[in-house]
Amino acid sequence: MRVSFMGTPAFALPSLTALMAAGHDICLVVTQPDRPAGRGRVPTPPPVKLAAQELGLPILQPEKVGEPAVMSALQAAQPEAIIVVAYGQLLPKPILTLPPHGCLNLHASLLPKYRGAAPIPQAIIQGETVTGVTIMQIEARMDAGPILMQQPEPIGDRDTTGTVGERLAIIGAELLCQALDQVARKTVHPIPQDERLATYAPKLLPADTHLDWARDARALDCLVRGLCPAPGAVTGFGGRRVKVLEATVEAVADSSPGTVCAVDQKKGILIAAKSGGLWLTQVQPENRRAMAATEFASGYRVRPGDVFGPS
Repeated sequence: MRVSFMGTPAFALPSLTALMAAGHDICLVVTQPDRPAGRGRVPTPPPVKLAAQELGLPILQPEKVGEPAVMSALQAAQPEAIIVVAYGQLLPKPILTLPPHGCLNLHASLLPKYRGAAPIPQAIIQGETVTGVTIMQIEARMDAGPILMQQPEPIGDRDTTGTVGERLAIIGAELLCQALDQVARKTVHPIPQDERLATYAPKLLPADTHLDWARDARALDCLVRGLCPAPGAVTGFGGRRVKVLEATVEAVADSSPGTVCAVDQKKGILIAAKSGGLWLTQVQPENRRAMAATEFASGYRVRPGDVFGPS
């Protein structure tokens, strides 16, 4: 089938390459503009742009997908369907109605749960044990279109947004190709979403990343894993922000939340929460590289009785 692909981050790459491998004709790739990144704020192309360049595909990088130039390019490309994977913008109605087979989206949750920009981190932060992928027809409302196919995927105790995202990207790419084949053969059976079960996963804000040691250790562990590898859960020590990149739950005798209960040269730094505690094993101090918590404890002279708190 002749398709246009809209996507931006690494999560979208398996879908792009799977569509190519399945023999579909990618007539146009639409992705976000280059954005400043890193300490030098150097303009950096999104992963989908780099992949499309390697594949020799035509690329469009509009600031807004509703720009007239986008519609003109799509009309010229004449896609039979538009595939959207983590593109980052809602499509206007003129684009939704352009291709004869419609617009299909790969979403990283079992819709109608976790509609929105951050379905994987929010599922882990909420302590879910199962998530999955959904292929749906796009409509004007965000992530509310009829479901074509779904596949669940378990979330393990040590899974992070990074590990789950890698698996869902591959599972979703395979499912996307199957769904597109069914659309082409007109054998697909869209199922409306049950609005009563809808939940939302909005974009994460800096305020969502703070570790509140007055919460249970299990909830803090979910937050650390849900924010890994980026943006990272944050706490404070000695007036310095510290990202917690890895941690494990441990039983702790009664101690005030945030108090350092132990420093171990193999395990790291044990901090009390409201119930239980966390062994910090990998951290990143502000403006420093990531390091083992044991190295941080040695360098910053962390001792039992010290207190981690608001960043």
